[in-house]
Amino acid sequence: GWREPSRFRANNLPAHILRGCLLFGSTMFNILALRTLQLAETTSIYFFGPMVITALAGPLLGEWAGWRRWLAILTGFVGVLIITRPGVGVFGMGHLFALGSMLSNSFYVIMTRRMSSTETSESLILFSALAPAVLLLPMLPFSLSLPQDGWHWVILLMLGVFGAGGHWLLVQAYRLATTTALAPYPYSQMVWMIISGWLIFHQFPDRWTLLGAAIIVASGLYIIHREHRLRLRNSASLDTEAESLAKKL
Repeated sequence: GWREPSRFRANNLPAHILRGCLLFGSTMFNILALRTLQLAETTSIYFFGPMVITALAGPLLGEWAGWRRWLAILTGFVGVLIITRPGVGVFGMGHLFALGSMLSNSFYVIMTRRMSSTETSESLILFSALAPAVLLLPMLPFSLSLPQDGWHWVILLMLGVFGAGGHWLLVQAYRLATTTALAPYPYSQMVWMIISGWLIFHQFPDRWTLLGAAIIVASGLYIIHREHRLRLRNSASLDTEAESLAKKL
């Protein structure tokens, strides 16, 4: 970075700022949601994001989903309704914050995919961290607090390390693969969230949360299956066309 500062140059600064604001919204809504919801509940709603990404990838990126994947998206939405259960006294502000976090992250991923072909990985990471920092500065005088001991400092620093590493890997992934192909991979987090919530916070999701999460995960896995089949079909088609062209030449 010190040898090549041009790696941090923004070709489209307004897009970088908007992307940073979306990450800011996703993080803030997620923190607010976790104040009232269990880890598994928040994560289950968050995992509806890949279906939203698949739906948005068509009009925004030109990566259209077929009717089977649209059916999987609608099925995943049923899973979200089972978890939130609106109208039966379960849906609250925590669920609303979780949905806001999911939508913000979905648009953030769409912009990452769109910008990864024209912007460097370093600039995408820099401005996604810089924009939320600037947005939070006005709140600093009213909520300033420092970690009370060395262990909390370690945790705070590791949040930055893991966050930067995760964002760098995310940018590399979207540079190499389509949005819909990568969207369902984070589902493995569901297992770790349930285990962590149980071991650390002594919280275990109820049967409705588990049922809704299972439906959402199953829908996402079906999207993976369809993407794999479509890639195989396209690859076979390209091979056939190349063989036909070779015979003509």
